Amino acid sequence: MFRKEGNFAILMVAPSLLVLILTTTFPLAYLVWSSFQNINLAMPFLDGFAGLENYRRMMDDRNFWHSLRLTGIYTISTVVLQIVIGLGLALLVLRIPAGQWMFRIIAILPIVLAPVVVGLFFRTLMFAPEFGMLDFLVRWLGFGPVNWLGSPTPALVSVIIIHTWQWTPFAFLVLLASLASLPPDVYEAARIDRANALQRFWYITLPLIRPALVIVIIMRSMIALSAFAAIFAATGGGPGTSTEILNLYAYRTSFVTLDFGYGSALAVALLVLTLLVSGLLFHIRTARTA
Repeated sequence: MFRKEGNFAILMVAPSLLVLILTTTFPLAYLVWSSFQNINLAMPFLDGFAGLENYRRMMDDRNFWHSLRLTGIYTISTVVLQIVIGLGLALLVLRIPAGQWMFRIIAILPIVLAPVVVGLFFRTLMFAPEFGMLDFLVRWLGFGPVNWLGSPTPALVSVIIIHTWQWTPFAFLVLLASLASLPPDVYEAARIDRANALQRFWYITLPLIRPALVIVIIMRSMIALSAFAAIFAATGGGPGTSTEILNLYAYRTSFVTLDFGYGSALAVALLVLTLLVSGLLFHIRTARTA
């Protein structure tokens, strides 16, 4: 009977597994294979096996290191802001039990929007020079106009704001659910022991929600490392290369300069970076919960 049930389960899973192999495993294998080839549509006469040449070229590529640095700044900044703001909002909303359903509904709205729509929204309505809402607010506060998407540093700050605005609600919802499940008896005992609010937060709340925090950090880090659509819609990686994170650099190399071999190597480097970061975070989570 168990053998029949196992065969039936394999039969049910087989179509999904086949689709998964065709849509993920095969393209991934082709990507790795392409990274060892010289594939340049602008110079097809040079095509052929390149070995590790694309990776050696990467080590000497200043644009690669520049985009890698921007990827680190972008990822760390957005994840930290999402955790801090999301946790702060969750702690605040937890004190308003009667209206939590309304905050949950509002928080879902940015998440369901397509990143391209979010990028275009901020580009045309929020960061537009002269008549953008954020520019109007800055001038109302007495500061001069800021070219948000036309200057290197403001442009990088702008894309960080865009990503933080869209995905902070995710951290907020997860942490709010985690906070709502905490046992009240522990806090009551801490109050009896005269622990103040900061001590209760540091020694009780943070340790109890640590698994949820780590999961949010892992998921948000992986998404930030592979961010593309919102940045592409808002700045296109510019001005110059001031917002060109590694994902955008791999795209530009492959589909603008038509150097698919080197672009594949850049994409593999991003994949390895994502796996290393996620593996490290999972190791930290496992070590702390063991």
